[in-house]
Amino acid sequence: MKMISLEEAKSLGVETAYHLMDNGEKRFRLINNDGSSYIRTEGSENGSWQNSHYHQLLNEVYVVQQGWIAYAELDEQNRYSLRILEKDDSVMVPPLRPHNIYMSSLAVTHVIKFGGNREIKPDWFASPQLDLLTKHISEIDLLTSKG
Repeated sequence: MKMISLEEAKSLGVETAYHLMDNGEKRFRLINNDGSSYIRTEGSENGSWQNSHYHQLLNEVYVVQQGWIAYAELDEQNRYSLRILEKDDSVMVPPLRPHNIYMSSLAVTHVIKFGGNREIKPDWFASPQLDLLTKHISEIDLLTSKG
């Protein structure tokens, strides 16, 4: 087996990016120029909401490895729902579905994005309507709903 250098990977359309988000999450990304990507997200010491958004073409799969997350969405009829996903749970998010994630303290998720194209970059669009429905919900309220 031969290692592929970062330069070779980049010439093949694959890059990495690592970010410390404003909410304290760490994100480790593997990004292809076709719009697909893989992201490992590690929650901060304190749980927090991400930012509500949707994608025009990308599908997303969220997998919980550690801890728990809250998954909120607006469906095709603009109906709001919220559910808790625990270790080994997953959810598939189709294009045009506004969604938001609450990462509990030190949770770890894996996100796979696929089905996009090179023309829409980035394929990420804010959903202020869903932020209004989620950002105020505290971890205590989420834990109460978790049962």
